[in-house]
Amino acid sequence: MTTFVDRVELNVAAGNGGHGCASVHREKFKPLGGPDGGNGGRGGDVILVVDQDVTTLLDYHHHPHRKATNGQPGAGDNREGKNGKDLILPVPDGTVVLDRNGEVLADMVGQGTTFVAGQGGRGGLGNAALASARRKAPGFALLGEPGEARDIVLELKTVADVALVGYPSAGKSSLISVLSAAKPKIADYPFTTLVPNLGVVTAGSTVYTIADVPGLIPGASQGKGLGLEFLRHVERCEVLVHVLDTATLESHRDPVSDLDVIEEELAQYGGLENRPRVVVLNKVDIPDGKDLADMIRPDLEARGYRVLEVSAVAHLGLKELSYALADIVAKARAAKPVQEATRIVIRPKAVDDAGFAVTQEGEEFFRVRGEKPERWVRQTDFSNDEAVGYLADRLSRLGVEDALLKAGARAGDGVAIGPEDNAVVFDWEPTMSAGAEMLGRRGEDHRLEAPRPAAQRRRDRDAERDEATEEYEGFRPF
Repeated sequence: MTTFVDRVELNVAAGNGGHGCASVHREKFKPLGGPDGGNGGRGGDVILVVDQDVTTLLDYHHHPHRKATNGQPGAGDNREGKNGKDLILPVPDGTVVLDRNGEVLADMVGQGTTFVAGQGGRGGLGNAALASARRKAPGFALLGEPGEARDIVLELKTVADVALVGYPSAGKSSLISVLSAAKPKIADYPFTTLVPNLGVVTAGSTVYTIADVPGLIPGASQGKGLGLEFLRHVERCEVLVHVLDTATLESHRDPVSDLDVIEEELAQYGGLENRPRVVVLNKVDIPDGKDLADMIRPDLEARGYRVLEVSAVAHLGLKELSYALADIVAKARAAKPVQEATRIVIRPKAVDDAGFAVTQEGEEFFRVRGEKPERWVRQTDFSNDEAVGYLADRLSRLGVEDALLKAGARAGDGVAIGPEDNAVVFDWEPTMSAGAEMLGRRGEDHRLEAPRPAAQRRRDRDAERDEATEEYEGFRPF
């Protein structure tokens, strides 16, 4: 049974905001005591948090759909709805969050690092909050916004200082078991190591982590064997240690060719060219292994590698190896720039930024895109005429009508607010006046009873075309 998962696709859905309430205060001798509808509660967020006690993404592999709770709707007597509870999802240190297109959204390293994967929807305002001097008793309330829902990909990249790389059964698991307190599964057959193993090594005053991950084979950078699953965990390591088997029983293999194959796979994967390398010749306790190590060591040193001979079984050369790695890790840490405290950057809104944009997409069709107009549309109850009129007033005050006029829109032209796959489309009628004087009975707006001039223009053009066609067909030359 799988106990380790380092890549999952996760569907997250934040909570929806609660709807506002449209209510009128009533008590004895006061049948119309004014609006008292409360606001809806905010929907819960979906938040990823790094937890050092979590080492795998297995839980999300079995349960890939996660949803936060919704906000509660408002109620009369100015009672606000309860906010939805945030959904906290713990992830291992080193988790990378990507969208479905592979773009990195967050690189989560360090205990307590957080990332909001889904933003909860805002709660709708009740009619008590919408009341004004001109609209003393609104007969509507705003709807709660839907929570953000999307698919994300979580990839775990092991956070370690040293990575042991090499062919299967080269002795990486045995080496980490004697250098640290890690107890990986060890056996003499390919792909014994199916999951990354981490160990902590203390060498003098330096403490560092060492990772033993699945072995490489030719074609690993293209996904053969466990290659891509392995290489993902090497990216964060400061030092790469080539563990070469000097006592292999396979006649077609030798340590130097193994090293060349692994370096080729690392080069094709990319991004690891500048990492310091150390070559470890393992199994020198075997006579044939010691003889082979003595033969190839000068060639490897001529290539610029630092070469160490060890035996995990006989515990030979382990102290020298641990201190050599500690020295390289200490130098790599010292070379890193000092991490500065995160500065708070304030980006004020541009003076000429209207917050929306109007584009023409046809002879008589325009589209409005912007955070505020789209949010207002989502919060509007289109079954209530007064709510639709309130939306028209807000858009007019924002300057949408002026922008449509500048873009060449005329009365009755089609206008869409929102993206192509989720937009509200209507025939535009410029607002001549706005306010309480335009309102009739509760829940109604007289502006919605206006004619549709664009439709009439289309009918007139069709009639003219039909008339011209009839005249042409009735004409006969002599």
